[in-house]
Amino acid sequence: MTYADGIGYFMNIINCNTLYLILSSEYINGRAVLDVAERALDAGIDMLQMREKSLSEEGLLGLGKKLLYLCRGKSVPFIVNDNPCIAKKLDADGVHLGQQDVKKYSLEYSRDMLGKDKIIGISTHCLQEFRTANCQDFDYIAFGPVFPTKTKNYHIGANDIEEVLSIACKPVMFIGGIDITNIDRIIEKGAKNIAVIRAITEAEDVQLAVKTLKKYIEGKK
Repeated sequence: MTYADGIGYFMNIINCNTLYLILSSEYINGRAVLDVAERALDAGIDMLQMREKSLSEEGLLGLGKKLLYLCRGKSVPFIVNDNPCIAKKLDADGVHLGQQDVKKYSLEYSRDMLGKDKIIGISTHCLQEFRTANCQDFDYIAFGPVFPTKTKNYHIGANDIEEVLSIACKPVMFIGGIDITNIDRIIEKGAKNIAVIRAITEAEDVQLAVKTLKKYIEGKK
């Protein structure tokens, strides 16, 4: 199976101990976004999402084209946060929608716009939201924030992870404050797909952080 096989290739990645980097210039300690992305890709991240809350459309398209080029070089899916219109213009591999985003861009609208061969992910923050998304045509579901994180003013803990996994009918990405100090707590509960921001982007050594997290996910730690 190759990158040209589209959604089948991507879904194979998502089902195989995925380390998903959500890249935001807000959390890179003054580094260059493209430098962090390149180092993380070289070290072996499996997916990359562009998460920029303050850029204009022009800025998103400019940065997105460069990130997409880097991801294509590594056959890594490139996901745009929040906006299927930007994802469409970039020919990105998919879009990730929050609970508020789907009120503006419905799943049906996003699917029609992007097509069946693109990835659409959704954020969920409790069991009720997860159960709803689990019955819809999303390709993966993010669940969290599991631990305290700078990106949210709350967290939901790890108690529901086993129940989430027992009912999931599609890949689940666990997210929120996950790093090498606590990743073992969710791996022990069966989590295989992990999404992070600061654990990689704020690490002193980006490549070492990626490789260490991958070892935990792959059960080699």
